[in-house]
Amino acid sequence: MPKGGIDINKRKNYVRIFFERADIFLLVMCIICSIYGISIVKRAVTGMAAGGALGNPTKFVAVQLFSMVLGIGMFILLTVIDSDLLGNQWKLLCVINVLLLVALVILGQDDGTGNKSWIRFAGIGIQPSEIIKVIYIIVSAKQMTYIKEYKDINSFLSVVQMAGHFAIVFVLIVGVSSDLGSALILLAIFLVMFFVLGVKLYWFAAGGAAVAAAVPLLWTYFLKEYQKQRLIAPYDPSIDPDGYGITWQTTQSKLTLASGRVTGVDPGHRYTVFTGKHTDFIFSAAGEEFGMIGCLIIMVLLCIIIIHCVRVGLKAGRTYDMLICMGVAAAVAFQTFINIGMCVGITPVIGITLPFFSYGGSSMVTMFGAMGLVSGVKFKPKPQHGSLLD
Repeated sequence: MPKGGIDINKRKNYVRIFFERADIFLLVMCIICSIYGISIVKRAVTGMAAGGALGNPTKFVAVQLFSMVLGIGMFILLTVIDSDLLGNQWKLLCVINVLLLVALVILGQDDGTGNKSWIRFAGIGIQPSEIIKVIYIIVSAKQMTYIKEYKDINSFLSVVQMAGHFAIVFVLIVGVSSDLGSALILLAIFLVMFFVLGVKLYWFAAGGAAVAAAVPLLWTYFLKEYQKQRLIAPYDPSIDPDGYGITWQTTQSKLTLASGRVTGVDPGHRYTVFTGKHTDFIFSAAGEEFGMIGCLIIMVLLCIIIIHCVRVGLKAGRTYDMLICMGVAAAVAFQTFINIGMCVGITPVIGITLPFFSYGGSSMVTMFGAMGLVSGVKFKPKPQHGSLLD
């Protein structure tokens, strides 16, 4: 072996093992989505720059490319690091989440939507809620697995412990940043993990009743006026009858989406230029640039990723690994549904990105990292008791 170095044969062996055991299919699907997303972002920001609504479009493409490369590195790292090691450090992960929230209190900046959800320095923006989301999946999977193995998951105390963990994170995110979108993603993750764990349906009914009872309190004392209007605007035309107020973005989004028809418009005939076209409303930009066919491709690609994550979870053979995969699948599925719903006007505009497609480095890197957790489940040696699909 060369002095101070690693034997070249060992390096080759590590690479071979990675490609044999890692979820290369999932990685390829993520890269395909990212590249497609970058092409949409490039066209969207070019049109916005031409309309005077944005600066140099090259910067946005460069950020996405760099984020994709960084995300691939995160995917590889979280594939080879045993997720059990991460789960065993749940106390440290909880501290990291708290520190991220404290940083938002001190350094958080408004992103233009009323949410104090970004930390910016030296021209770089980080959205802590994206990191908190991934950490929450790991810590919840660890907690739920422990309760299932050593306690009765349907006992009152067990349910309170699991629901209490979620409630604390949910309230802190809403209280610190007013980021209702990120908080609702956590709710979707919790409900799916709670369900696949095997918790009885009567606890869901009890939880629904408790939420219904708490809605008047939340509506009166916790939600701001603009949040209330966003939540009910898709279902109450009287909120913005002319379409130039709270629903202006949604109105422009639907017009943009429809303008592409089947195959998209010519670059010189883009219909609209509006804020968020390259971020939360990237699906509308895809419809404008590539038409209905381009939108269908996005939905098919994301559905493949979601189904694949579920399949890996079902084949995992261990509760902890299964919960991680289901949590990741829930996050992607919920974000996809809400984001596309925002663009077509059937769900509230609550600032949720379309995974791998919307512009944003934090979203791109953390989503690759989440997929790395799923890949890590496949990477680790299989348990003796087989899988849920056997």
